[in-house]
This record gives sequence, structure tokens and C-alpha cells, in this order.
Amino acid sequence: MYYIGVDLGTSSVKLLLMNEAGKVVRTVSKEYPIFFPKQGWSEQNPEDWYEATVVGIQELVSGYDANEIHGISFGGQMHGLVVLDEQDRVIRPAILWNDGRTIKECEYLNEVVGRNKLTEYTANIAFAGFTAPKILWMKENEPENFKRICKIMLPKDYLAYRMTGVFCTDVSDASGMLLFDVKKRKWSEEMLAICGIRKECLAQVFESYECVGNLTQKAAHELGLLESVKVIAGAGDNAAAAIGTGTVGEGRCNISLGTSGTIFISSKEFCVDDHNALHAFAHADGGYHLMGCMLSAASCNKWWLDDIIQIPDHAYAKEQEKITEQMLGRNSVFYLPYLMGERSPHNDAFARGTFTGMTMDTTRTDMTQAVLEGVAFAIRDSLEVARELGIRIERTTICGGGAKSPLWRQIIANVLNIQVDVLEQDEGPALGAAMLAAVGCGAFENVEDASNQSRKIIETIRPDRTIANRYEKKYQQFRKLYPALKHVFAEIAQNDEE
Repeated sequence: MYYIGVDLGTSSVKLLLMNEAGKVVRTVSKEYPIFFPKQGWSEQNPEDWYEATVVGIQELVSGYDANEIHGISFGGQMHGLVVLDEQDRVIRPAILWNDGRTIKECEYLNEVVGRNKLTEYTANIAFAGFTAPKILWMKENEPENFKRICKIMLPKDYLAYRMTGVFCTDVSDASGMLLFDVKKRKWSEEMLAICGIRKECLAQVFESYECVGNLTQKAAHELGLLESVKVIAGAGDNAAAAIGTGTVGEGRCNISLGTSGTIFISSKEFCVDDHNALHAFAHADGGYHLMGCMLSAASCNKWWLDDIIQIPDHAYAKEQEKITEQMLGRNSVFYLPYLMGERSPHNDAFARGTFTGMTMDTTRTDMTQAVLEGVAFAIRDSLEVARELGIRIERTTICGGGAKSPLWRQIIANVLNIQVDVLEQDEGPALGAAMLAAVGCGAFENVEDASNQSRKIIETIRPDRTIANRYEKKYQQFRKLYPALKHVFAEIAQNDEE
């Protein structure tokens, strides 16, 4: 038996075929465009997602017996606003997770409605990327489109709807909408009233491992599969990646270095920090998790290497070879990785990327090192919030494109001063989605069993005491930079608007 995992990412959809033993037998990736109609805006066409997924699944299952493919599930980019009218037509392009147009709406929610109320209703406060502020933006700026809304859904759930005809979502993805009572695992009536939307506009909520339906005749024909294939609810990309890395149950941690960066801590019990610096979401394993999310992680390295010093991607590793172990913790250049603003723990859409500390002696290598270290320092900012809650994290798994760099893994281990485990299978959300499909089809008793069976550590990077001590001093300097520049960032943003 085989199971398909669909990772609906920001730049491409990654599709994975997993057998019943939890081994990945084939992967396929299909790209689609992203549009930036205005500065700080980020949109995509949902039809592009579906077309790429259809072509990708056709290629993925080519040569396999359709009778052997039993289930499909999803991991998807979170927070995106997809709106359909009463004829199921997409009303406008989807507004994505990294879109920053909702600053005013977030200020209204956080300051007028109030952070305490939002925390009471949803366990979270408003961030620019969340779905509820986007709904308020539509209400104010596109009132005619707002009136046409019949269904509000998240990106991966658009795929499920096209495949099954079932209007559905899951608890982990719903947690990031600011419309969901995370602790009670249901829609918040108070938030629906604040946003002026009817409950009928929101999907039925499932646990991530539950079956929502089967493929329709039309979808089965398009995909080259049977109508008997079960479609499982799936999860937000970070929760799905956590399943794939074994970050389930109590007190496990995973760091993802993708376009965005996250630190993800699983828990069986609900908890939230006093300042809402970390997201408190429902987890795909039936429990909960805390998550710190930075908007630019591996994308910072890509920006620096591609756009600034302009080297081809096959030369990335060679560029990092110039950074020796003796240089770690001794760099005088600091980098703030806020190219798209920042979410955790600062919640500041005005934050910007900066280099600080250059002198006439500064080299290109110093600045390359500073980019890698700046991302690691920013992840530690979120880890410190978890530590203040009394959560002890002594080791973490790591995944994502940036995690393929041995140097970056070494920097992470020493900046955070924890062990970093590298897994045999690093397929991110797609693997977690395939595991959820297997659970939903009955191949495993529960998510933890599926996740733990596939979790195999092939390398552990342990912090070096001397390097970690050097990084401790550098981190204490790094954490002073954002507070010193916060008001400057706001002034720069105001000037840009003028």
C-alpha cells in the first residue's frame, strides 16, 4: 500500500509517495508563480496550485498500480486567505502568509479589541500574516468582493475541496487563522462577530489524521487514481513537518530552516506565554504545540548569495567553506534577518534587515557568516521565550533546505547550546502528510506510532563548550540591536509610504 503526501509550499508543490513501511519511494516537485502587486503584498492563484498538484500526482504515481494507493493528505502553507463565491469561483487571488498589508487591521485587533481578549478567544494575538486581519482588510478595501464571500478556506484545504467536494480544514491550520479557539478546538463565535462573517463561511474542522472523504469521480479521473482513495484532513506545513521529524508527544523540538524559519515544540497540554511571543496552536497529533516563526530564514541566505554577491546556487557550499571553526563566535558583524518584517517574537511588520558592525577590515566571508548567525540568533530569541515558561529543550531535530548545510547546523547547535539531530529522511511537510494519510487509512494506530517508526537519526551535532561560550556573548549583543532600531524601522516605513 502507498500513501501520497502533498506539501503545498510558497514557490512549489512537493509530492511524495510513501510505502506502508514509512519509506519514501518517489518525490516530484512542480513550481508555480507568486505575485507581488504592491510592496509588501504577496499573492497566488489557487488554480495554479491545483493544476500543479494534478500534473505532479500524475507523474508521482506513473508506473504504480492505482489499486495500491490508498490515501492522500496535505501539509500546506498556513494563514493564506482563499475566498470562494456561491458558485465556488475564486473571488480574488489568495493573500499569502508573508503578505504585510494588514498592519492597520492588526493594530485594530491588538489595540482596540485588545490582546487579552484575542488571547482569551484564540490563544493568540494578531500578526500581519494571519487570516482574520486579511478578512478585515477585504471588508474595508474590497467591500464588493467581501459581500460575495461564501466560503473562506486555507490553501491546502482548497486542494482537499477540489478533490472531495468537502468543505473542510484541520485543527492545526485553523489555529493560525485567529478565528479558532485553540484550547477548545472549535471556531470562536466572538472572532466571527468581530470579523463580520457567518459561521457557514467556515469549514468543518477535523483532527489532522481524520478522513474527510473520498476522491470525486472527476478528481479521480484527473489524478489517475481510484474514487476509493481516502483524503485525510492534513495539517499546516509546520505541524506536518513536525510529524515527519518525530516532533510529537511531550517536549520534543524541531527547527525548520526553509523560506521561513520555525522552532516547534510539541506538548500534550495547552499553554501560552504571557506576551504571546510564540504561537500557541493545536498540533496534528491531537495535542498542542508552541511555535516561534521568523519570516525570513533560508531566504536570507538565498537573498545574500543570489541577489547581492550573485553566485550560482551550486557555489553555495564553496562560499561557506571559507568560514572556519576558529571564526565561529568571533565575528564582529551582526545581521538582523528581517527582510519581510518579523513575526516571533517581535511581531513587527516594519522590522527590516540590517548589517551592523562593519569596518574597513570586514570581508565578504564575514558578512556571509553574519547572515547564517543572524538567523540562528533570531531562532534563539524564540527559544528563550520557551525557556522562560520553564520548558527545557536539550536537543532538537532540524529540517528544511538550510539544514542541508553542515556549517549552519553547527552554528545552530552552538548558538542555541543544544544537540541537533539530523534525520535520515528530511522530506519536510510532505512526509508528515503521507504519515497522516497512513494513519487515516488505518495503517498505524495513531500519529505517534507512525512518526516514531519513520524517525531515524543519522547524525548528532553537539555544541562545543568553547564556541558556545563565545556565541553566548555575541547573542547578548545581538538581542540589543532590534530594540535600538525599532523606532528607526517605523520611521523608514513611514517615509516609504510617503
